[in-house]
Amino acid sequence: MSQVEIRLPKMGESVTEATITNWLKNVGDTVAMDEPLVEVATDKVDNELPSEATGTLVKILFKVDEVAQVGDVIAIISTDGSAAVETSVIEETPVAVATIEKTVNDATTSVINNHIEIGKDSPSGRFYSPLVRSIASKEGISMGELEAIKGSGQNDRVTKKDIFDYIENRGGQTTVAVEKPATPQVTISNNTPVVKEITQSVSIPLMEGDEIIEMDRMRKMIAEHMVRSKHTSPHVTSFVEADVTTIWNWRNKIKKEFEAREGENFTFTPIFIDAVTKAIKDFPGVNVSIDGDKIIQRKHINIGMAAALPSGNLIVPVIKDADQLNLLGLAKKVNELANKARNNKLSSDEISGGTYTLTNVGTFGNVMGTPIINQPQVAILATGSIRKVPAVIETPEGDFIGIRYKMFLSHSYDHRVVDGALGGQFVTRVAKYLEAFDPSTKI
Repeated sequence: MSQVEIRLPKMGESVTEATITNWLKNVGDTVAMDEPLVEVATDKVDNELPSEATGTLVKILFKVDEVAQVGDVIAIISTDGSAAVETSVIEETPVAVATIEKTVNDATTSVINNHIEIGKDSPSGRFYSPLVRSIASKEGISMGELEAIKGSGQNDRVTKKDIFDYIENRGGQTTVAVEKPATPQVTISNNTPVVKEITQSVSIPLMEGDEIIEMDRMRKMIAEHMVRSKHTSPHVTSFVEADVTTIWNWRNKIKKEFEAREGENFTFTPIFIDAVTKAIKDFPGVNVSIDGDKIIQRKHINIGMAAALPSGNLIVPVIKDADQLNLLGLAKKVNELANKARNNKLSSDEISGGTYTLTNVGTFGNVMGTPIINQPQVAILATGSIRKVPAVIETPEGDFIGIRYKMFLSHSYDHRVVDGALGGQFVTRVAKYLEAFDPSTKI
């Protein structure tokens, strides 16, 4: 009997897990090589995973809404047709781990750090997904309460919607339970102080007319990513104002010709990215990542460009080796990735591997911002709106007041590895490159 294990592939540098959202094949179905097998969702993008073999799908190891880690076996395909199919999800756990897990689950529920831990096995034998058990644990819902919830899923399973509906109406109270950090607990291990955050459940009272809106999956993951970044990196932000009058006038001169020739718009973003890549070459210390007490110096300059989605969520497509592209190449790539982002067509490769991120808060009319670092990077630059302002202009004949186009650059960086001198000099250098833009540039 020949079998092929289908594993969850690596889908980005910082992606460690994915949620199974839809199986495109059922157990017993014939699957062709490279045929779409399953749909998965990460905190960055939704993907179809192709089959890695031709044969029969004989095992599905993760159900819809369950979370798999990168490298986990999620399905098994028989390539010779001799294996009997199994109609239930099978968890292949090493004997030692299975024994420990059974011991824990025999207790069904236990209270740890003010949470109720819900075991896989219920008195009635009803299955509860990891997501439902996690929600129940955080909200302090006991196994007895879970058993009493009427499930709308297959075989009376409790779905995420069922448990959220129960929480909303729980005990007739008009409150919503949330997690809030409490006083940190300090423990000592090997003479090194370690701070552990304890969470406790508190209630936020609802007022008349309030509406409860559940976060979608992407918003939850963005929230987790942002909180993790602030917990990981001590953020510092430096600000510089740049005179971009030359760039403003040059773009106005070439944009109609460019659109007529290329069939697309020429935005300011390619110019900003070009200046950032030049500054990174001057200050490679911002193009790094931290692994414990080691600094990883990146060879490639891969610029992430934060893009707002129609849903209001955020995604960061990446321009690989941006320093190897001229302005035309950058403009083409920026437009291509922006269009794919708007239409949810980005691939995993197009949102992974970034080494530095640019976000344009000026798009929304903001003068400046304090962006949060996109882990595992150590710095991010925000470009503000371009404003027409009065400014002092120096000439050999004397100074005078004139009208100039200016913008603020906000550079947030990880103070563990980027000090104020480096962080400040970098953003100043970006401004210098913008101000020194050659108005005779051809594109």
